[in-house]
This record gives sequence, C-alpha cells and structure tokens, in this order.
Amino acid sequence: MAGVMFLNRAYTPEYGLDLAGGTTVTLRPVTPNGTAPTEESLDLAVGIIRNRVNGSGISDAEVAKSGDNIVISVPGVGQEEVVKLVGTTAELRFRQVMAVAAGAPQPPGQMPTQAPTPSSSPSSTAPAKQGDKSPAPSASPAAEQGAKTPEPSATAAASPSGSPAGRALSAALLNPSPEATPSATGKQESGKKGQKAEASPSAKPGDPSPQPSSPADDPLADVDTTGIDPAVLKQFEALDCSKNKGQGAQDDPNKQYAGCSQDGSAKYILDKAAVTGSAIASANAGVDQTTGEWLVQLAFKGQGPDQWSKVTTTAFNSQPPRNQVAMVLDGMIISAPVIQEPITGGRAQISGNFNQVTANELAGQLKFGALPLKFEKSSIDEVSSTLGADQLRGGMIAGGIGLALVVVYSMLYYRGLGVVSVLSLATASILTYQAVVILGAFAGFRLSLPHIIGLIVSIGITADSFIVYFERIRDEMKEGRRSLRTAVEVAWVRARRTILIADAVMFIAAVVLYFLAVGGVAGFAFAMGLTTLIDIVVVFLFTKPFVTLLARLKFFAKGHKLSGLDAERMSSTTVTGAKTVPQEA
Repeated sequence: MAGVMFLNRAYTPEYGLDLAGGTTVTLRPVTPNGTAPTEESLDLAVGIIRNRVNGSGISDAEVAKSGDNIVISVPGVGQEEVVKLVGTTAELRFRQVMAVAAGAPQPPGQMPTQAPTPSSSPSSTAPAKQGDKSPAPSASPAAEQGAKTPEPSATAAASPSGSPAGRALSAALLNPSPEATPSATGKQESGKKGQKAEASPSAKPGDPSPQPSSPADDPLADVDTTGIDPAVLKQFEALDCSKNKGQGAQDDPNKQYAGCSQDGSAKYILDKAAVTGSAIASANAGVDQTTGEWLVQLAFKGQGPDQWSKVTTTAFNSQPPRNQVAMVLDGMIISAPVIQEPITGGRAQISGNFNQVTANELAGQLKFGALPLKFEKSSIDEVSSTLGADQLRGGMIAGGIGLALVVVYSMLYYRGLGVVSVLSLATASILTYQAVVILGAFAGFRLSLPHIIGLIVSIGITADSFIVYFERIRDEMKEGRRSLRTAVEVAWVRARRTILIADAVMFIAAVVLYFLAVGGVAGFAFAMGLTTLIDIVVVFLFTKPFVTLLARLKFFAKGHKLSGLDAERMSSTTVTGAKTVPQEA
C-alpha cells in the first residue's frame, strides 16, 4: 500500500465536511402548477441526491430535508461543482428527430446556416482528411480501414460542428460477433429510379455547413411537417436557443418535443420518447481501448433493448433528418447521431469530448436515476472548518491517550509479551493510515469525526485479539507438559477460532449498521468494519509469526522473570502439586 501511495503522490487523507469545510446548497422544489411537492417526491429526491453525492457512503456528504427544501452539504468542493452535481434531473430520453434548424435567427443579409447535423447526400463517401479533428456523429458498427482519422461509423464521436457539446451516441456496442460487420454506408434513392448512392455523415471541417434554400426568417421552410403536432411546430418556430436552451425542462415522454442542443447551435423537433431513462440497467464510465477516449456505456433492461432496436430500425429506414436519434438530457439535446444500421443487443454508448470527471459525472446521474422534481437554487454557503479543526485536535489527543494506556497496560501485565502488543498496534496504525489515504485517493473517502471515533474504538478491538492469544499461550504453559514452542502453536489453533468469531460478529454488525444508517453513523460503521479487517490481517500476518520467532529465544523459552511467562507470574500448579516450569524447546 505504501507503494500505491507514493506512485499516486497521495500522502495525507482527505478530510470531511467537519474537518475541511465545503459547500452547503439549499434547493427549492418547483412544481408545474406551483403547489407544494408531496412528501413521497421529496423523499425520493433526497434518496437520489444522496446517492449522487455519497453513493459509496464514505464521502461524508450530507443530504437532509428542511421543510419543503433540500439541504446538501458536500466537503472539499466548490459551489459550481455541487450545483452541477445535484441540480440536474438527469432524465435521459431517446427520441427520433423529426425536423432540425439553426438554433437562432440569422442576422439580416447573412445566409442562414443549416443545423449542424450530419449530411446524407447522394454523393460518394469522402474519407476524412488528415487534419480533421473528429468525424461527424453517426451510428454504425463498421469503420473504413486506411483512413487516418476514424470515419463516423465505429464510434459516433462528436465534431465541433456535428454534435452539440461534442457528445454522440455510438452503435459500436453491438453484440460482439466474429463475422464481418455490415457496411457502414446505406443505400438510398437519389431521385432517379434505380440510381443509388452512399449516405455519408461526414464532412470536411473546412467546408461550410449545408445551406438551406429557405429564407432566414422562416425556420419551417423545407421542413417535412408530416406527423408533427401543429402546437409543437409553433413552439419550434418561436424557439430561440441563443436566449434559452431549456436546460432543466421537464419534457413529457408521451408528447413530441421542441428543444435545443447544448451549445445552442441547433433546435430540433423530436418524436415521442422511444426509450426512457427508466429502461437503463447500468451506466458506467470507461475508456475506449481503440481511441483512448472517455465514454459512458449504457445497458438497457426490460423492454429497453426491444425499444432501442425498434427506434434505430425506424430511423435507419427514414430520410434525413429523420434518420437521426436524439438523446435528450434535462430538456437539452446532447447528441443526435445518424443511424446507419439497426442496433440490437441492448447496449449503447455516449462518446465525445469527455474526460474522466465529466464521464463519471454523467454515468452517476444516469445510474442513480432522475429527480422527480425540478429544483432551483435558494442559497449557496461556504462551510468553515475552524470548529472541526478543534474537534480533530481533541479527537487525536483522546486517541493518543487511549493508545498510551493500552501500551502501559500491556507492558505492565505481559512484560516481554507486551512488546508484541505495542508493535502490533503500531503495524495496525500504519496499515489503517495507508488504507485511509488510498481510499481517499481512489474511492472518495473523506475522514470525519465519526470515522476518527471508529478508529479510536478499534484500538480496543485490536488489543483484544492479542489478549486472547496470550492467555491461550499461558493456559497451555500452565499444564506443565508443553514447551513454549509447542504451546505457541497449540494456543494459536484455539485462539484463532475465537479471534475469527469475535471479528466476524463485529464486522457483521458494522455492515448492517452501514447499510441501515446514513451520515455520521454510517461513517462510524465503515471505520469499524475497516479496522476489523485490518485486525485480522495484523494478527495472522504479524502477531502470530512474531510470537513464533520470540519463542525461539531463551529469554522467553526459559521463563525469564521479565518475559511474562515466568512460573511466578502464571501462579499455577499442576494436579500433582508440582509448579509449572516453562520447558526450553
């Protein structure tokens, strides 16, 4: 563990809210009709937010209700990070694109720019140039070989002009098959009977976006309005993404929806939701082994795989722009890739300009579910750690006093064997510190006062294991028929069972308490469980081997007065009346 610490340059533990300060955010629920939210919806929101900020239960984040408001306290992060983490509803929907246009009205005299979506023209597919940064988004399991830049097929990576916020949906997560994958290009009629051409979702970055022939003031020109709700058409026509992107809007999955891309460059009319976030079984952040890019992998459950296959099949058989499937998160379109082949297998992935933080953030939001309410920030406050620092100092003093008392008792009562207790406690302390530091670096563990209390209490648990073993050795020596070496081995067999049973009971209690409690109590339980496991490691890998080595020394084997194994200290006689005298091995 020490090597892991040095390799990651993690030398000190991360501290919790009471020791390091942090941010407290108060969220006020907003309901569509302005009425007070129900207790059920508030309790559900509290549970989801708690999972987001403290999914593992060890980050010392706190979430509580205060009337109709929800108060979130997160240690060691800034205001923006907290608001971004808890303020989004994270409801993901997959919708087929019905129409698309530029997100904002064009200035007079300027040619309007078509929405930044992948083109699908009857021209031949043009391979990406070497200077291209990324292809336009698409969804197809095949990729052309020989191109220096990946064609928009294997992964629907986002381009600066092709995908809002650089995120796209990939069809690469199909069921693995050793067979050759279908071609990434689809055939479509070009106007003349029998004439076919390949649909290409790629475009040269230097080329201008396709220009519509419609006037700049008419976003509905050249839009196929077949099957589109007239009310949604009016919303689409009036929508100006440069003023309001609609973030946080609660779109009805059973109705068509007009919304904006994340960067506001495009606005869309989307069909009813084909797949909703409730159909997501898992969402995990990972790294594409081919490109090295961060992405979010989704797996569907229930009817999700069939729904996903159906919507991609429908989009594949449709004309542009209806051959796209948009992902809507919190009312905004994060991606609208072209579907170049029906996608089966119940899996998909979101890829694009992610890093580790943003990929894990989105995966966490999708994994733990959507908030049942929309919230707005009521207040944001910084929490000082001054009081916590004083409490930490007091806790460390109390821990030091307790450790010193255990050492003094061990040396006075067990004398030479007390050295084993002291060194074992020191080993356990070092391992505990290293575990806390590593958990803080990799699992978000933050040391708080409840954790420190649990660690201090564990001193007694660790010392108890030594006492059980030492007393078993004395019992074997009192029989007078065993040498010290034999007594050490026989006593270990008997003491081992007792130690394991005691630690198992303690660990089960800690696990139950951890899952049934929240906040500081859960932190206390986590610390107890951690130190119980460390106690087992120390007793088996350090204490027992160390006592075995000491049994080879004449100081202990002959029962020296200061060894703790002398006949006078054990003060026992055998049945025949003879005094117990340690035998040299």
